[in-house]
This record gives sequence, C-alpha cells and structure tokens, in this order.
Amino acid sequence: MGYYKKYLPLIIGTALAAGVFVGSKLNFNDTTEKIFATNSKKDKLNRLIDYIDYEYVDRVNTDSIVDVTVNGILENLDPHSVYIPSDEYEENADDMRGNFVGIGVSYYIYKDTIAVIRSIKGGPAERAGIKGGDRILYADERKIFGDSINRDSVISYLKGEKNSKIKLKVYRKNKDELLDFKFRRKEVPLISVDASYKLNDDVGYIKLNRFSETTYNEFKDALDDLIDKDIESLVLDLRNNPGGYISTAERVIDEFLEDDKLVLITKNKSGDINKDYATRRGDFEDGKVYVLINENSASASEIVAGALQDNDKGVIIGRRSFGKGLVQREMSLGDGSAVRLTIARYYTPTGRSIQRPYGNGNDAYYSDYEKRYKNGELEHKEDIEVVDSLKFVTPKGKIVYGGGGIIPDIFVPKDTSVGSETINYVSRSGFMSYFIFEYLEQNRKQFSGMNFKDFVNNYTVDESLSKEFIEYARFNEAQINLTGYEARLKKALKANIAQQLYGPNAHELILNQGDLMLTKVLELEAKEKAAQ
Repeated sequence: MGYYKKYLPLIIGTALAAGVFVGSKLNFNDTTEKIFATNSKKDKLNRLIDYIDYEYVDRVNTDSIVDVTVNGILENLDPHSVYIPSDEYEENADDMRGNFVGIGVSYYIYKDTIAVIRSIKGGPAERAGIKGGDRILYADERKIFGDSINRDSVISYLKGEKNSKIKLKVYRKNKDELLDFKFRRKEVPLISVDASYKLNDDVGYIKLNRFSETTYNEFKDALDDLIDKDIESLVLDLRNNPGGYISTAERVIDEFLEDDKLVLITKNKSGDINKDYATRRGDFEDGKVYVLINENSASASEIVAGALQDNDKGVIIGRRSFGKGLVQREMSLGDGSAVRLTIARYYTPTGRSIQRPYGNGNDAYYSDYEKRYKNGELEHKEDIEVVDSLKFVTPKGKIVYGGGGIIPDIFVPKDTSVGSETINYVSRSGFMSYFIFEYLEQNRKQFSGMNFKDFVNNYTVDESLSKEFIEYARFNEAQINLTGYEARLKKALKANIAQQLYGPNAHELILNQGDLMLTKVLELEAKEKAAQ
C-alpha cells in the first residue's frame, strides 16, 4: 500500500477535477447589479493592490498576489468553489464543453517528437489518413520537433479556428520520404462514453466518464444502439465519474423515469427552490437499470444515482459515493480567468442532501478516502457511518440516508486481493500506456489486419512482455514491484494494447472481465430469470 498512499492525492485530485467545476443552469434571480455592487471591502482590496503596485520598495507581480488572494478567499468558503487562472481556462472549458477544435489525434511527446498513438475515430486526422505510430514533424512549415518542444506549444500549433487549414509533414516508419497531409481543423469530441457493449444477450453496458455538454447525445446514441440490439436491462457505470453539468445529468435520468417524476431539488441562500421533473422523453422507462458507483463517483453522478434510488427505479450497486451536494456557476473575472462559485445546494427527490461535512477544512475533506479505508467501510457495508436523523423513505418504503454520499442498495466491497490495488493503478496509469506505445513501436506489424474480435480471442500476452514490464515498473519513478502479479498484469497489458489499437471501448471490455460489480449484476439477472 505504500506506493498507493504516495499517489493517492494525484488519483483523487484527477478523479475530482471535473466534479469541482460543475456547471449550473439554475434560474435564481440574483441580478448582476446586486452581485457587483461597490462596497468598502472591495475598495480596501483594490487600494492595497494599488499601494503595492506604486509604493512598495521592490517590484512585485501583483497579478500573482491577486491569484493568491482569490484562492485564499475561496478556500474559506467550501471545497468546490474554485478559481481558474486565465492560462488554464481554455483547457477547463474544453473539458466541460466536451469538444475542442483541432486535428483529432491522441499523442505522446515521445523523446523529442509528437508521436501519434491513434487518430480519433471520425476526426479530421483519421479521415486524412494519419495512423498510429506516425510522427508529426512540421505544422504549416513550422518545425515542431527537437529539444525545445513542449506540450503547450504543440497544442497551440495543432489547435486553431474551426475550418482553418493545416498542412502537416509526417514521418512514417518504412517510408523513404515524409508524407504531406492537408486538411481542415474540426470540432473533435472529448469522448464521454468510455464503453458501450452487450454483457450478454439481454444486458447492455454503458460507462460514462463525465457529464459534459456533449455527454447526453453520446449516451443517447449508445443507448439507442443497445435498444436496437434488444437489451432488457442496462448497466450504467458511473464509477470514478467526477460529475459535470446538472442539465446533462437530468437528461440522462429522463431516459429512465416516467413522466412527472421528481428528479432534483435545488435551493439557494435566499431559500428559493427549484424542482425539476422527468418529461415525456425517455426510451428506457420500462427497462431494468443498474447503476454502478464507488467512492469517486461525485456530483452529477450522485444526482443520477440519487434520483433513480429515490424513485425506486433500478438498483444502485457498489460503494458509498463521494458526497458532493453543492452546485456551482461559472463567473468571468474579466481578464480571461473565472471563478466557479457555489450558488446552491441540491437535494434528491426524497429531500436528502448528500453533501458531506466540510467544516474541518479542505485537507480533511479530501482525505476522507483514507478515513473510509481505515474505518473499514470499503470492505464492509456495516462500517458505513449513517445518522438516524438523516433517514429518508422512498415511495415504496426503502430507507435511504443523507449526510454524505449515496449508499448503494447492494454493497460490493473493494477488491483487496493480492495485487488488485497495484494492478488497477498501473493499468490506468500513464507509464503503462507509455510502455505499451514503445512496445507497439517495435511490434505494430504483428497486429496488422487483426480485428478486435480476433485480438480478444486469439492474442495472449507472453511471459517476456510481462517480465519486461515488471522490470520497467521497478525502475520507473514509481518503483513498483509487480513480481507475483503476472496473471492480473497480463490482462492489464492486453487492455492497454487494445486501447491504443482499437480505442477506449476495447480497453474497458477487457478490464471488465471478472469485474466484481458486473459479476454481481449478472448474478442478480440470473436469479431473476430463474424465478420467472
């Protein structure tokens, strides 16, 4: 567990990155004039900055002082009110919009060159013929390789205005000359649906990694495809999904709930209340739904799980969710930066708040995972702390609790068998992905002409590759010893190869083989059919 504690802040921070930037489209009536009224407190801060600018003995970057001041103010509010500096704003905005304008490749800065992992399906680079393993050397005659290359400059060269032209010169292995490509930049999706496929003849599976502006359309396309394949039940996997837009979550919920069912309650500081209800939309209202959650399912993920649980729809499976019941609205600060400020609390249809306490400061708030680990609740449902005064009852008489996350209907403990935690970390880490890229550089021909079905059924990770990665991990910065985990490791390596060759759907399908929560779903389905 030593390595895991070392990387825990990174894991939690990454998982919650989108969750703390939840968008809001609520219609509370605070006017701009009221919000930005001048007062002496603001004058005091402005005057102090002016004194430092004009009178202080040394030259000071007052922009950095302002950033520190803003962050200090927000840290005294709640853990989810956050400041976005101007140099980070565009990347954050892309994440929430669910797309960006560019050429559509996933890539590494490999040694000193942009190396294409794969072209994004349907994107401009794929249509132009750029392939995995290609090296992009020039963009519009500008050299973009060498020691001076950095990620920020690469992004600026490859991104651009929609429909703007770009010319690339590309090196491809075994080609004598550089290849020329000319095409237009287009909107490229940041995919929300990590996977969508059938678990068996009757059960479909969809995994969502966020709730961005484009998520609902992706989700609806995946759901329609599975409905056309005659599924009767659906698994909606929201594990490690940090959240996103409330409006997107509501549209996903609407696919499952009957007309006029209460979906969500929001309340602001003035006591104004909004209630949102399911509409006539909904193509899976008669189907069975299972929602998978864990300790990193937050915000919009909890809205979905809570709305279905409180309306006695489907089954929530997994472990207690993160516990974020606050709503943020993004507000520009006029210089390219912005603040996402908490403006309301939300409540599930039974009236419960699932926001966990944050009065002991941000450090205590974000170390809650460690507390849950120590008190045993990740392995035993009876160790989950509940408060009787926060007990609520659904229309069919099921008892649910507020005060800190969604407690699942069916508990599935964290897999603590030998090697599971370690392999789960490395299988989704950058250094395994990077290792696989290097492996494919030397062995890409081996997979030429092999479709995904053949890969799943016929490709086996051999001992030499497994041993090579064990050595690689041992001498990597993480210094992880994987000796003795070979069987689990081989599955993770195969999944990472599949991801780079065939995309995220292939990655998840392989990693999900033997998954404890999915095994529980299939057990429930089998029991139900046997009882019919």
